[in-house]
Amino acid sequence: MSSDPAPAIAVSTVIFGLRAIERSEHVVLSLPLVKRVREPYLGRWALPGGPLAATESLREAARRNLRATTGLDPKHLEQLYTFGAVERSPVDRVVSIVYWALVRTDEADRARIGENVRWFAADALPQLAFDHDEIVGWALKRLRNKVEYTRIAHALLADEFTLADLREVHEAILGRRLDPANFRRRIEATGTVEATGRHLEGGRHRPPALYRSTAQKELLL
Repeated sequence: MSSDPAPAIAVSTVIFGLRAIERSEHVVLSLPLVKRVREPYLGRWALPGGPLAATESLREAARRNLRATTGLDPKHLEQLYTFGAVERSPVDRVVSIVYWALVRTDEADRARIGENVRWFAADALPQLAFDHDEIVGWALKRLRNKVEYTRIAHALLADEFTLADLREVHEAILGRRLDPANFRRRIEATGTVEATGRHLEGGRHRPPALYRSTAQKELLL
C-alpha cells in the first residue's frame, strides 16, 4: 500500500458580474479575486475558495467559502469542472472542485472589497496563483457557450430590464457589439422575455419598455 498522504480537496468559485469601467457608464464582465496572504504564491491573486469540510456538501462549501472571502451569496451557482493535475500545487497534492456563479449588479455591489479582495475585468486579469488562469478560461468558455442558447444572461439583470440592458449583458459576455435590431428580433422570437406593460422613466427621450423573463424558476433551461 502507498504511504503517500491523500490529496487535499478544495472548493473554488469563479464569480461573474457586470461592473462599470472607471469614469464610464460602460460595463464589462468582471470577477472578484482574493489576494493570497501565505505561501505558495504569497501576494498573488487567486479565485475565492477553501478546503472542503468533512460534514458539508460541495455546494455548501462553495457558499461558505464565498461568504467568508467576499461576502457574496450568489443565487446562481453551478458546478464547472474538477481540476486535479498532480503538479497544480507546488506544495501538496490538491484536487479542486470548481463552481461558477453569476451575481446581479446590486448583489455585486455588496461584495466585501478591500486590500485583499478586488474586482477585475475578465479580459484583463493579472497572472493568477496555481492554475486559476486556466480555470477562469474554462468558466468563460462555459458562460459564452450558454449565453448563445439559454437565458442565463438574465441572471445578471434585475427582475425587470430593457432590451438594451439585455443586449449590453450579451455584449459584455461575448466581447463584441451586437446589432440592436437583429438582437431584438432574435430575443423576441425565442419567447424568453415578455413585456411588463411598464416603461423605464427618467430619460430625456421616449422611455423604453420594460421586460421580464418568461420563466423565473431555472435560468439554465
